[in-house]
Amino acid sequence: MREEFKVVQYERKSGPKYNLDFLNLESAKKVQSFHASFPVYKETPLVELKHTAKSMGLGNIYIKDESYRFGLNAFKVLGGSYAIGNYLAKRLGKSITEMPYEKLVSGEIKRELGDITFVTATDGNHGRGVAWTAKQLQQKSVVYMPKGSAEERLMNIRAEGADASITDLNYDEAVRLANSQAEQKGWVMVQDTAWEGYEDIPGWIMQGYGTMGYEAYMQLPEKPTHIFLQAGVGSMAGAVAGFFASVYGGERPIITIVEPNKADCIYKTAEAADGKLHFVTGDMDTIMAGLACGEPCSIGWNVLRDYADNFISCPDYAAAQGMRVLGNPEAGDTKVVSGESGASAFGCIAEIMRDKTLVELKNKLKLDENSKVLFFSTEGDTDKENYKSIVWDGAYQRN
Repeated sequence: MREEFKVVQYERKSGPKYNLDFLNLESAKKVQSFHASFPVYKETPLVELKHTAKSMGLGNIYIKDESYRFGLNAFKVLGGSYAIGNYLAKRLGKSITEMPYEKLVSGEIKRELGDITFVTATDGNHGRGVAWTAKQLQQKSVVYMPKGSAEERLMNIRAEGADASITDLNYDEAVRLANSQAEQKGWVMVQDTAWEGYEDIPGWIMQGYGTMGYEAYMQLPEKPTHIFLQAGVGSMAGAVAGFFASVYGGERPIITIVEPNKADCIYKTAEAADGKLHFVTGDMDTIMAGLACGEPCSIGWNVLRDYADNFISCPDYAAAQGMRVLGNPEAGDTKVVSGESGASAFGCIAEIMRDKTLVELKNKLKLDENSKVLFFSTEGDTDKENYKSIVWDGAYQRN
């Protein structure tokens, strides 16, 4: 049976919307200033794929390529580093604006803070960012990975000095394990999943992702008509959607959220529209490992509920096709090396634009030759073996 594309066009109730002050332009500038204090900071490229866009029947395509971020091949370090920086600043009774990288790594600050262990659960990219930041700041990290995580991603995390292991749990169960260990051992939990009583650090992680949105906003030569964002727990999607909704106000682009069929908790929450978060349980064996999350981030959902227009549940083969197209665009366009999660939103739209049986969905999304579409390729080939299997050998073809 062919995997499906499913869409919810969200009809929100009128009334006050979620406050976006923590994701506005001023906040994003402050976040970017913190990240720019790291010696390895460099703005990641915004790639224009105008020839590929034309061949698909779109006006233009822009891809923010996060494979260049901090030498870690993924955007996740933006959230983990800003959250850890904020935590340390608060512990010192300071504002993060007073605590740039060079201050945080000073011997004086290290002596004042003592030894701290940061713990997290991850399929790879977030954990690597947390481990990298802890190492940079001369602290410790423990990382739990869900079953099925790639060995390469485990090795990359260990290379940053973390005590890392692959568990026999799914992602959400690994999050609960990390939290229980933090409570028992006095460690600091750094997770982008928010729940009642645990919202400061997830909020800071979302703010950290603002650097990516801010850079893209400053790089764009024109205002996009559409923004497509992939989602796991929804923190990145919420952060970027909230930033652009704040910047553009009532004139914001059409914002659409894309998830895997097998881990579409935000789609299910939007579909139910009953004021409750809806979960996906079980193994969630999608190739989009970074999006295999069954429980939405409450803060991320609050933003998406009020500012996202469409929610799509997408088959695995679309993400695989997105990887192949980005790696082999039309002549004259720059290729983008994008992993399974990074290419998911782009691959979803590439399929919708090229598959004549999906024309109704294309029309629902208001995509045509005048559309200027922005995507975020949030990771490169963080699992090189799987990347080659898909791009070289054609794994995960359309049924």
